[in-house]
Amino acid sequence: MKKVETERIFIRESTFDDCRYFAEWEQTDTVTEFFTIDKGRNYEEVVTEFITRQADDDKLQLTVCYKETEQPIGRIYISNIDRHYDSLDITRIYIADKAIRGVGLGEEALRAALKLAFEDMNMERVTLDHFTGNQIASHLYLKVGFQYEGVMRH
Repeated sequence: MKKVETERIFIRESTFDDCRYFAEWEQTDTVTEFFTIDKGRNYEEVVTEFITRQADDDKLQLTVCYKETEQPIGRIYISNIDRHYDSLDITRIYIADKAIRGVGLGEEALRAALKLAFEDMNMERVTLDHFTGNQIASHLYLKVGFQYEGVMRH
């Protein structure tokens, strides 16, 4: 997979070395608040999950990086890649540091993921979901063109 660039960021396939960032980020309440990430996960659990996902052809793990410094700032996890139906699910997307949220980096990351899905992978359908209380995600997803199909009860 080639990296996909926007004005300020790029997304690339995650590497084993990125696990140290994921482990740190996914122990903070500001990241886990709106995801089904178990609180208290340790580095070994993150590594095990990373390795398992790397071996699965219907999953793709991406790291969001600043273009200028190449420093990782977020994560995108894509699952349910279905080549028969040309569809996939953006299962997790976040900018880790709350101090740099709200300035459009998440939107750039999402647009880069959609470019990857539609242009590079030739997908026809991309889905994602969010917790009902996550109004920031809801607004962003609608802004970039997603439409609601329903509300999951649990």
